[in-house]
Amino acid sequence: MIGAGEFWSLTLALGLGTFLIRFSFLGLLGGRQLPGWLLLHLKYVGVAVFPALIVPAVLWPAATGGETEAPRVIAALLAVAVGLRFGPVGAITAGLAALYTAQALL
Repeated sequence: MIGAGEFWSLTLALGLGTFLIRFSFLGLLGGRQLPGWLLLHLKYVGVAVFPALIVPAVLWPAATGGETEAPRVIAALLAVAVGLRFGPVGAITAGLAALYTAQALL
């Protein structure tokens, strides 16, 4: 365990760090027009981050001790297929419905 002073120092340092990261985009660049090449690259950030968050939970879920389960894979594949047609909200909805249905049936 760490002491109370160390805990609050670390909490304040992390809070300041996250504030500075956000301020660098919102405060410094918020009122300016960004160049076209940067806007083009920022458009793909969500496409890169979403799979990076989901794939470990599908292939190596902590809830099962790292063993891949068929319901998770089925739900992920269905979510990808629906997402290609209906976008992120459709993918999330279909993935959740498929996961709970597959877990109940299998």
